[in-house]
Amino acid sequence: MDNLIYSLNATVPVFLVIVIGYLLNRGGMFNEGFISAANKFTFKVCLPVMIFADMATSDITGDFDAKLVGFAAAVTTIMFAVIWIGAKIFIKDKTIIGAFVQASYRSSVAVMGFAFMMNIYGNIGMMPMIIIGCVPLYNIYAVTVLTFEAPDAQVDTNKKRKIKNALIGIVKNPIILGIVFGCLGSLIHIYDYMPQICSKTLSNLSVMATPLSLIVIGASFEGKAAIAKIKPTIVSCIIKLVALPLVFVSLAVALGFRGEALLALVIMLGSPTTPSCYIMAKNMHNDGVLTSSVIAATTLVSSVTLTFCIFVVRALGLIG
Repeated sequence: MDNLIYSLNATVPVFLVIVIGYLLNRGGMFNEGFISAANKFTFKVCLPVMIFADMATSDITGDFDAKLVGFAAAVTTIMFAVIWIGAKIFIKDKTIIGAFVQASYRSSVAVMGFAFMMNIYGNIGMMPMIIIGCVPLYNIYAVTVLTFEAPDAQVDTNKKRKIKNALIGIVKNPIILGIVFGCLGSLIHIYDYMPQICSKTLSNLSVMATPLSLIVIGASFEGKAAIAKIKPTIVSCIIKLVALPLVFVSLAVALGFRGEALLALVIMLGSPTTPSCYIMAKNMHNDGVLTSSVIAATTLVSSVTLTFCIFVVRALGLIG
């Protein structure tokens, strides 16, 4: 029962903020100019600052677990490759491939992960290792697929130009820059000598990232258009919340992961699609409607599926 309460407390408020954003927009609170500006502000400022702050305040070297980092990186790579190949084969509407792939493999591990670990263990546990293993790759792969599969890229057959654009996108991606500088900040313990004025300013920016992202997602949600794309939304939701956890949590157990490490992997694999997917999809000219639909669906359904997964591994005595 405690796990159910933790899960609902972590997921339902997130979903309700999306709903509030949708209702406020429907009530005339926002306009397209505000939504577009908030989109860019979140993507280029708030999310990178939040990631930097999370990484820089973590003890990356002290608790480094090479096996866990390597497994998270390998799983992320396999998920991305298999989903992209499958999407290329089975999806007829080629304009949604980039959005579909990104929404199907990327988890809200930075936001949900810390919340769940604090709820269950009272500390962030092994989540920094998961962040190092998967979040940089999440963003590198997202930039790659969104660059190659963007609708305006479909008519461009110049492979060298596509690769160049993808590499430039990776290097300039604000979220990846946040990760890089966050790791450097952790290594030099930058928060130990950062003036309080600076740290509080960064904190004020970082706390806006998640709620503002969710408000923008809700405000941008297009009901009729989303219903028209209900099939890929359902397929993506099943992949994200059922297929991936079933396969890779089982593999993690077989490889001997237990306790906090296993729970961190469960959260990584079973968390809903991250709100930053929508921000990135919109900014890179991919399908924002499908992305927002998957985020909303996985956020709602994960309150059941993730709780069930935690119950199972606890019942088997694999986590304390």
